[in-house]
Amino acid sequence: MSGYPRSPKLLRGGLVLLDPVSGNVLRIIGLQYNPDSMTRSLQIKGIGGESGDRSEALRLKGPPAETIKLEAEIDASDALEAGQVSSTLNGLHPQIAAIEALVHPASGDLFAANAIAATGSLEIAPALAPLSVFVFGPNRIAPVRITELSITEEAFDVSLNPIRAKLSLGLRVLSIDDIGFDSKGGGLFMSYLLSKERFAAQAIGADFRALGIPGVF
Repeated sequence: MSGYPRSPKLLRGGLVLLDPVSGNVLRIIGLQYNPDSMTRSLQIKGIGGESGDRSEALRLKGPPAETIKLEAEIDASDALEAGQVSSTLNGLHPQIAAIEALVHPASGDLFAANAIAATGSLEIAPALAPLSVFVFGPNRIAPVRITELSITEEAFDVSLNPIRAKLSLGLRVLSIDDIGFDSKGGGLFMSYLLSKERFAAQAIGADFRALGIPGVF
């Protein structure tokens, strides 16, 4: 780390968990180290799957299905050297558990559902999970759902607590098609889309000479 006092502060990516109704912040999970790369894939939603339908060829049904994949590392070495009690006793268990909690229903919800089922109810609507928001700098903030989580524990202390691990995260951006236009997540998605449009407007366009043609007509 540079000792120069005016060095820019390194931002960290992470996830913010919100109450899906009120929008209140429930938890903030920051990545200890930013990933070296991130893969984004967009699957376009057209109208009609049959070729030759001229009336639908240039229409878009809605926002594309965007997926994000990244790998992040977490390490307890610095905390252990600093003598932090939690890391000394439990290694990375708390950090890993916080990530795993994103894909587990809360135990309280499971107990409640079991109690309702015991009364003879035939159908029980699952409890709403927190709304996850992926933040990767101020220019990329999107509501997401975790679709894939893989944890590779790579080193352990004498008590077999993990002290170094690699997380592989698969995320799907939630659009207004998934969560509605007027929801808290819908507003976040529209802000995400507007941000893309602002950046697109700043892109410098090419001309026909760069393409080696006088025009397309």
